[in-house]
Amino acid sequence: MTQAAPTIDIEHIMAELDVTFNWSYQETRKDLRDLYRKAKRLQWDGEVRLDWSQDVDVERQSVPDFMHPLYGSELYTKLTEREHRQMRAEMASWMQSQFLHGEQGALLAASQLVNSVPDYDSKLYASTQVVDEARHVEVFDRYLHTKVGFSYPVSPYLKKLLDLILLDSRWDMKLLGMQIMVEGLALAAFGVTAKTVEEPLLRNLTTYVIQDEARHVAYGVLSLRDVYGDMKESERLEREDFIYEAAVLMRDRFLFQQVWEKMGLPVDECCQVAMNNEGQRQFRQLLFTKIVPAVKRIGLLSDRQRERFEALGILQYEGWEDPFESLSRAEAEQEAEQATAAE
Repeated sequence: MTQAAPTIDIEHIMAELDVTFNWSYQETRKDLRDLYRKAKRLQWDGEVRLDWSQDVDVERQSVPDFMHPLYGSELYTKLTEREHRQMRAEMASWMQSQFLHGEQGALLAASQLVNSVPDYDSKLYASTQVVDEARHVEVFDRYLHTKVGFSYPVSPYLKKLLDLILLDSRWDMKLLGMQIMVEGLALAAFGVTAKTVEEPLLRNLTTYVIQDEARHVAYGVLSLRDVYGDMKESERLEREDFIYEAAVLMRDRFLFQQVWEKMGLPVDECCQVAMNNEGQRQFRQLLFTKIVPAVKRIGLLSDRQRERFEALGILQYEGWEDPFESLSRAEAEQEAEQATAAE
């Protein structure tokens, strides 16, 4: 009997992209060249670094009960033990699926940056991020499809944000959307995962990915911190609006709509419970701990933006760890790990 060929799900979008040559090849940005050298030195191989022989207990991926989106509600108490186990597995798969899809979006955006950023040193660094993102897609795909066994399609909120980034022809908007917003959120989300999940393979995987993501956010800050000071007010306000709209999309991305639908639960009611759940509210706020300091560092945390961030409950993070402090800490951890592995 002939085995059916696997279904290939491909989507095409028509994106405009400026392609910029830089024929001088001069080192004009020492900070970015240094970041490029660090990225080369700190590359890792997911096939070698991670122990794929480990069995995975999907339920150990779950966050503590108080962070469950439905915790404390009547919907939650009515679930049977079997349904609780299923939901833990579904939510874990959904979360890792969205990380996978986000990493593919980052892979595409990083490849666009190689083409469109104007300076040579920025192109060099962006090329290392293409490799980073390919590795992230590889390890999340392998984890989902060989260890978990099933996955979810991309969230419509994440897809909308990725489309906005990929379809915009301006290089600074790609950096702003991907490096500051998406990568900043990923850096914080992976940090929560690494600290809360008990499943060892996922914890180790996300720990290594964090070390790359810290460089990606730093790249965005280095590239954009001198861009907006001399920009026309109308153009700067457009960037501020984009940041706010992206923040709302990313907040709404973590309401697990697709999980509720698959489990046959009332989607609107579950989303309302999740939006007001205290544990989830704190989790969604923590996702912006890397974004707000980065936005401040690049000069887009105006009084107008402060008011909107205050309404979202995330303004308090403006004084949290600087993106370069996150990078220094991640580099130290990765170099220590490599030294231990060499021994």
